[in-house]
Amino acid sequence: MKEKIRNLIKYLFDWQEDVQDRLFLLLTSIALCGIVLAFIGSIIVGESLVSIMSLVVGFFVFFPIAWLGYRNRRIRDTSTIVAFLLVLVFFPIIFFTSGGIRGGAPLWFVFAILYIGMILRGRVRIFFSLAQVLVIVFCYYIQYTHPECITPHDEYEFFTDSLCALLIVGLILTLLMSFQTYVYRRENEILKSQKEEIEKLNKAQNRFFSSMSHEIRTPINTIIGLNEMILREKPTGEIAEDSLNIQAASNMLLHLVNDILDMSRLQAGQVQLSQTPYNTKDMLLDVISMLQVAADNKGLEFNVNIDPELPAELSGDEVRLKQILINILNNAIKYTEEGFVKFSVQCENPAGDEVSVVYSVSDSGIGIKRENIDDLFSAFRRMDEEKNKGIEGTGLGLSIVKQFVDLMGGKITVNSVYTKGSTFIIEIPQKVINREGVGQIDSGSKREINKIAEYHQSFEAPRARVLVVDDTATNLMVVRKLLKETKVTVDTASGGERALEMTLENSYHVIFMDHLMPGMDGIECMHRIQNQTGGLSKTALFVALTANTGNENRFLYEKEGFDGYLTKPIKGNAIEEELHGLLPKELITMDKMKGVEYAESGLWISGSRKKIPVMITTSSTADIPDELIKKYNMAVIPITIETEDGCFRDSIDIDSAGVLSYMIEEGRKAQMNPLNQSEYETFFAEQLQHANNIIHISVSSKVHANSYMASVDAAKSFENVRVVDTGQISTGQGILALAAAGMAEDGMDPDTIINKLEILKKEVTTSFIVDNMDYLAGTKKVSPGIAKFTRAFMIRSVLCFRNGRIFLSKVYFGSKKRAWHKYISYALRNGKTIDRSLLFITHVGLSRKELLEIKEAVGQKVAFDKIYFQKASPAIATTTGPGTFGLLFWRLDDFHSSPISAP
Repeated sequence: MKEKIRNLIKYLFDWQEDVQDRLFLLLTSIALCGIVLAFIGSIIVGESLVSIMSLVVGFFVFFPIAWLGYRNRRIRDTSTIVAFLLVLVFFPIIFFTSGGIRGGAPLWFVFAILYIGMILRGRVRIFFSLAQVLVIVFCYYIQYTHPECITPHDEYEFFTDSLCALLIVGLILTLLMSFQTYVYRRENEILKSQKEEIEKLNKAQNRFFSSMSHEIRTPINTIIGLNEMILREKPTGEIAEDSLNIQAASNMLLHLVNDILDMSRLQAGQVQLSQTPYNTKDMLLDVISMLQVAADNKGLEFNVNIDPELPAELSGDEVRLKQILINILNNAIKYTEEGFVKFSVQCENPAGDEVSVVYSVSDSGIGIKRENIDDLFSAFRRMDEEKNKGIEGTGLGLSIVKQFVDLMGGKITVNSVYTKGSTFIIEIPQKVINREGVGQIDSGSKREINKIAEYHQSFEAPRARVLVVDDTATNLMVVRKLLKETKVTVDTASGGERALEMTLENSYHVIFMDHLMPGMDGIECMHRIQNQTGGLSKTALFVALTANTGNENRFLYEKEGFDGYLTKPIKGNAIEEELHGLLPKELITMDKMKGVEYAESGLWISGSRKKIPVMITTSSTADIPDELIKKYNMAVIPITIETEDGCFRDSIDIDSAGVLSYMIEEGRKAQMNPLNQSEYETFFAEQLQHANNIIHISVSSKVHANSYMASVDAAKSFENVRVVDTGQISTGQGILALAAAGMAEDGMDPDTIINKLEILKKEVTTSFIVDNMDYLAGTKKVSPGIAKFTRAFMIRSVLCFRNGRIFLSKVYFGSKKRAWHKYISYALRNGKTIDRSLLFITHVGLSRKELLEIKEAVGQKVAFDKIYFQKASPAIATTTGPGTFGLLFWRLDDFHSSPISAP
């Protein structure tokens, strides 16, 4: 007996069993216990013999039914039988023999409703729910119209019976809900565990596919690269034919690898489309040339019909578009044994900025059964398996096509007649870059594309020197051979450590860097070269030379500071073009014929993109004159000003005069909005295209609506971006940024610059004289009461900002001009300690006449070599209001010498 009870308990808590079945057994077990308790209570209360006997009969009926159902695993049938007995027999008898509504029967009706709702399913649940309602209505109606049919309860029996029923039903409900809560919690834990396991499997699958892609691309790179070298030698006859077949087969193999990798990415939701301009004719000829070989090998007629008015240049994801067309055409060729394959491209709405390009592929193949069309785009599914068992394929092509077309906002339709052939029509909207038509692409063009093109190096640069870093010797050999005719000096390194040794000895203009290498990966190696003590290639430009494809990898390399990105297998024209764009112009000697051609077309124009070792960046709140920003190659990210009419970029879309006019004349509100992490990440990634390291000079982290933490969080995504909290606002922030820029220009490394800034920032004090405090009250920096008081008594306040805190330094009574002169005298005290080379006067809403008066007053105290009048940014103007200005300069006793010099 104990073993059977243990088995029952084990069944109840077995999550693999049906939840409702387990609830039935639990509910039945609890209900049987409840009947026993009700039996004892009925004897104590002195219920009628009929009522007591109904409980006894109920127990001995329900127990064997429930036990047999459990033992024979017929729980659903058993639950229906139990519901029938409860609703139509047992509870009505209890009602009529135990006082009706003046007893425990109403509570047992509640139990019956709960049982039906939780245990039964589908139509059976609906039937018994209606039956229960009718039974309850019938019982209440009989007691109301024929009370003599009810065995009455006296007051004691009524209270005792209803109390017992309440306790029993309440206990049943408590246990039931506790069990159900446990079951759902357990189910959620299991689902969460399964989800984590699935995520782990997906990650493992993605790692496998990525690794497989990387490993397969390495030998393909060797095959395609060396085959290109053979084609450059102008082979003839059988060798030429074999080389062209190798080229086509290699490209098809590469296409299959891309399909497998993209399927993995699509399942993980990691595919991002890129929108870049591409040459329409070149793209189509690449596709046609690849599939022409496959069609010729099967003896199929391959007809091409391209609309001459198709724009010559469109914007879209060229790589994915090629995959779509190759998959559809390859599918048509595979499933066509004889006859033809037709490929046509038409352009709809050619006059608009966006056109709908319609690609149509028809064949005379075996066709598709109508019932199979719905499953046509499912992964790993093949139609008519028995008939097509001799046809090879991964089963991924059409699934990838469908998902890519959907991502591009297009649509695909299929028309097919079984045994007669199929037609696939794909419509994809694309933006027009060059409206000129592609012209005729006919059979003559098609024959030309499979001829061996005569190779001419696009440039020569005998004085240029590049380094190629890769752990695979054949990859190094391929790059060296592909660049041979350019006369560039190509050195190779078999890993990161060897590359570091070579950059200590040689200065390289460009370094091609593999990513995944044992020991030290390419990203780490690049950063170490850029910051290498005594290194000769700190300013070299870096190109990621990798088998890792996809936009997410491209973004990774951009974020890390690479200047270019080439995927394996490497093509000669691609690496030449990339190198040409990175080398300084003075090193390049153009091939005469190609030089003239490119110069006329305007497609081969490049300049040196030499990176600076350290770039200083800051926000527009720093109030730095444009002249100094340009001098020190600084970059400024604009803060956003939010108004009632929208958001505007500080100093770009709106200036301080516009903000003040908006606030004063129109009486409307404007406020500074902090930048978010994503905006900083984009900004840093853009600047890393021009610098190896970035030091961002941030506004104080203690001011209202600052962006310090957002910039810090964004910097965590980059290994070479640092953020400095200046503890300052406005020109105080700006003068520290200029100090950092001066140090960077002197060749200091990032660590040294940051250490010096940490010392400098403790000594910098920014002060402003404010005409009134209404604007400060609006930004909650002071209370409205204080603002009202200072305005009433003509008080001009001097506010100082030091170590991240704002405080009231001085107050002046009387006229504005009198207060200004007193502030200037106070700010320029101890004139012997002032560095007279440079003074910043940052102001809000002052006229030219007022500025000249301020300059004259300053000149009476200290003669500065250079004075910059700088309008405060709108972000500062919205905080301090018109009539505000501040003086900022260096004190020689603090720094001994000025950290910056005037231009």
